[in-house]
Amino acid sequence: MDGNMLITYKILCSGDMNQKISLEQLLSNEKVLKVIKSEFAKGHRNISLGSKESASLYIETTKELYTLEVQKDDFADLLTLAEEDANNRKLLKKECSRVELVDIETI
Repeated sequence: MDGNMLITYKILCSGDMNQKISLEQLLSNEKVLKVIKSEFAKGHRNISLGSKESASLYIETTKELYTLEVQKDDFADLLTLAEEDANNRKLLKKECSRVELVDIETI
């Protein structure tokens, strides 16, 4: 195969936050309900909150994204190549030793 790919990756650390919270969980928390009511329904009484959709919120550690250009022939080794690139850039440390591929784009 001819051509190149642009690989985007990020470094994962052991203390990173990655949590999914459903809207139902959020609305079942009394503190959250109180803040929403005081902000958006100030002065009103007997208000209830609900949701028709099962939406979710994601709480994640914000990460810097790094890019790497490789040949299309190297598709099977993308993760290894990203790890090598991170090693060459000295991005991998004791507590930050994993790489996650974020995007693969052909150019």
